[in-house]
Amino acid sequence: MGPEMKSKGRVRPFIAVGLVATFVGVLVLKSCAPEAPTPAPAPEKPVSVVVPLFDPDSAYGHVAKQVAFGPRVPGSAAHTACADWLVATLKRYGADTVHEQKGTVTAYNGQPVPLRNIIASWDPEKKDRLLLMAHYDTRPFADRDKERPNDPIDGANDGASGVAVWLEVARHFREQAPALGIDLFFTDVEDMGAPNAGGMGARHDENNLESWCLGARYWAKNPHVPGYRARFGILLDMVGSTDAKFPREGISMRIAPQVVAKLWKAAAEAGHGARFLSETKNYVGIDDHLVVFEGTGIPVADIIAWDESSGAFPKTWHTHDDNLANISKESLQAVGATVMRVVWAER
Repeated sequence: MGPEMKSKGRVRPFIAVGLVATFVGVLVLKSCAPEAPTPAPAPEKPVSVVVPLFDPDSAYGHVAKQVAFGPRVPGSAAHTACADWLVATLKRYGADTVHEQKGTVTAYNGQPVPLRNIIASWDPEKKDRLLLMAHYDTRPFADRDKERPNDPIDGANDGASGVAVWLEVARHFREQAPALGIDLFFTDVEDMGAPNAGGMGARHDENNLESWCLGARYWAKNPHVPGYRARFGILLDMVGSTDAKFPREGISMRIAPQVVAKLWKAAAEAGHGARFLSETKNYVGIDDHLVVFEGTGIPVADIIAWDESSGAFPKTWHTHDDNLANISKESLQAVGATVMRVVWAER
């Protein structure tokens, strides 16, 4: 009922009696008539979400910028310069907070390695959040290359591509904020695992899986916010290779099948279903998503390229061919448009 309505004049008794009689008559008539069927409720219309446009040229530029620093091996000048640039860029894109988590971890060879995780947050006061992840460090040696195997790689795909996609996504947060709070986590010391003499080796060798993903392991034990929780997470790793294909990755299907379903549905809606394969492939031994899930319980899905000819990762993996010449704007576009649909659709 609305605000109380008051009469402006005196009401005559015969008018009141007439109203009562009329009311009683209506009740009698209504009781004698058959009840009309209750109309079915109208189906709810799906909420229309306007998703910003992903710019593959912008993403490619972010890959090129990272590669221009040189190999981003933890402890190197190039790594420091790249991290400084990432922090400045995230602040320029309107992050409310940028947390730099610094520490020291121990590499596979027993040597101490400086750590610098970067976590940028938008709307940190919101309890319901999404965790978006990629590693920004690069492999300190090309252990799958016959040429210069002891030299560090450019990491244009393995490192820079995932970071570049998220930077292009983050560019839109200030103008068109998603409904949920966002935490963009660039992990460090992901790619300093034990060297691999051949085959798929290191990621599938149970003896040295613990030497990988050291930044994510550190964060899982020491989150930037005590008791940190997120609705789910998305990890991007090696998403820029030429003609990249993305099967449903096996670990993701075990720990975050509902997130995989969201992503693959969004890929089809964005017109990239041919790249996001329906098959499940078990080609990843360890990655940041599993480390985060085991440490926090947050379901994280990994979008990571698979190559049919190798039956595993792209052929440029951990070689000197992982350079800017082998980065595809079309692959960046397919992944970027897909994750943007998921990020902005969450309510």
